[in-house]
Amino acid sequence: MTSRRGAEHRAISDLKDLTGAGLTAPEVFRQADPILRNVLGFDAVCWHATDPATGLVTSVLTDDLKLDDFRQAVQLEIWGDDVARFPEIRLSGRGADTLSRATGGVLQRSLRYREQIAPAGFGDELRAVFDAAGGMWGCAAFMRAPDRGPYRPEELALARRAARHVGVALQRSQLREVLPVQTPLPPAVVLLGPDNHLLDADEQAEQLLGEFADDSTAIFTAPTPFVMAAEQARATVAAARTPAPLRVRARGGRWFVLHASLLRGAAEGSAAVVITPASPPEIMPVVFASYGLTHREREVALRVVQGHGTHDIARALCMTPLTVQDHLKSIFTKAGTRSRREFVAQLLVAHPPEVWT
Repeated sequence: MTSRRGAEHRAISDLKDLTGAGLTAPEVFRQADPILRNVLGFDAVCWHATDPATGLVTSVLTDDLKLDDFRQAVQLEIWGDDVARFPEIRLSGRGADTLSRATGGVLQRSLRYREQIAPAGFGDELRAVFDAAGGMWGCAAFMRAPDRGPYRPEELALARRAARHVGVALQRSQLREVLPVQTPLPPAVVLLGPDNHLLDADEQAEQLLGEFADDSTAIFTAPTPFVMAAEQARATVAAARTPAPLRVRARGGRWFVLHASLLRGAAEGSAAVVITPASPPEIMPVVFASYGLTHREREVALRVVQGHGTHDIARALCMTPLTVQDHLKSIFTKAGTRSRREFVAQLLVAHPPEVWT
């Protein structure tokens, strides 16, 4: 018992070290894998970066799993009515959950287990969401062989502690470099078939596709964010809802927004995905989360960007001017700026701060 507790303590300490290492998201996942593999007792893992604002998956990274049936995984995640899904785990505030706990020990109750996990030769699954400062920066699914048995309560508790540190490391991965002021880019268009394979792309999109390539590209011939945007459009059209835009950061550091629409409005048809550079309003929720602003600080910061003065903000938010000033001091410190003008200028070019303070 003492030896296990020592191993868990070291694992948490090593994960804390990742939060200050200035790593990219794939580097966070690569370094977290060996730290967690032994103490959690998993045999395979699939890591995902996500749109911090919506929680939608934007990349896939795995060294353990065959992705031949990844299209089924996408459909189960978007369409499936199952237990212990990433959105449900996030809404619960638990940070992590297992199929064995969610199904009361009867794994066959899970559609995901019956159609994907068991056929792949695995037993219990543990899922974690990596939240920090109000944003969901990633998630992961950890599978183990059936002969290991279900995840134990202490392993789930450790996963919940670990998820918080991985979330902070991913959040800070967005602060690792300052983006130069960039020239505007025209919209780019990608066409995906009913099976979400790439059918065509315009010249601008051809140049951008490599910026988002990940492990799923070999399966779909299109990167994960395009597939997720298209599949989400199919699901929302079927449910008579409007699909949310998908934010994704390219390898070069620039944020883009993906909008998908179905040709002739048919869920079973082809999908056009339009990708545009993220405007300041579109990227602001991500930037605020990357700074680590509280909910109240975000309300103040938004009004600062809109040009409101201290007394106007105080009246709108039912607080005193002194409280507004206190929030502003905290906002400027977290953003690495010294004044309203500097803060607004930084947001208008969607710059992250040079250092985390």
